[in-house]
Amino acid sequence: MQFKCKSLEYMPIERGHQALSESMCLKDWLCAFCCLRLGCLEYPKNEKQPLVSGNNNQYKTYAVIDDDERNLWSSPHDLSHTEAVDDRMLQSWIQTRNQLEKDSEEWQKLNYEIYTLRQARREVRARWRRILEDLGFQKEAETLLSVTKQSTISNPKNMKRAMELLVKLSDNTTIFPAGWDLPVRYLYIMDRLICLDAVDDFLNIAQKKYPKTKMDISQ
Repeated sequence: MQFKCKSLEYMPIERGHQALSESMCLKDWLCAFCCLRLGCLEYPKNEKQPLVSGNNNQYKTYAVIDDDERNLWSSPHDLSHTEAVDDRMLQSWIQTRNQLEKDSEEWQKLNYEIYTLRQARREVRARWRRILEDLGFQKEAETLLSVTKQSTISNPKNMKRAMELLVKLSDNTTIFPAGWDLPVRYLYIMDRLICLDAVDDFLNIAQKKYPKTKMDISQ
């Protein structure tokens, strides 16, 4: 299913951003919407390696994207990674592991815990991607799923609806693992789907692709 570009009002929350009201093609609008900027976050030691060194401000490191792809923080805007329980846990494990002797028993145990949590987050992201591709967003899926510190909600009025839809998605599908707190990052993605007028189709496909069984509901 293909979605045509629409004339959209982009009203970011952050000051200093210019509103976009002209009609744009999907690819250009998504790039502007996501507001991606590279090299603006700081993460734990040894968790990133800049691809470009030196003091030339013209070049930015790609490590922020590498790190975000590795950890998929539940609250991307929280640079301390302490607001969400799972972010705080992951950050603590990473910091503790980096202080241990590599390949020691305790290091291996923490490394496994870190890998397991990251893998669970990657699987959730993969489920969202598969649904987006089913909707016809094969080329745009990566951009739609990218959430960084610079991402904003297109319209504050969308926040309530995005939260309601995210709760509905969690209640009626297995797209998120049982017992998970809803990651803030997916509020931004839900907001994008609202703006693209694709959110209802997304929910319908999600319920068919990842339905909850009676056992899931009872648990």
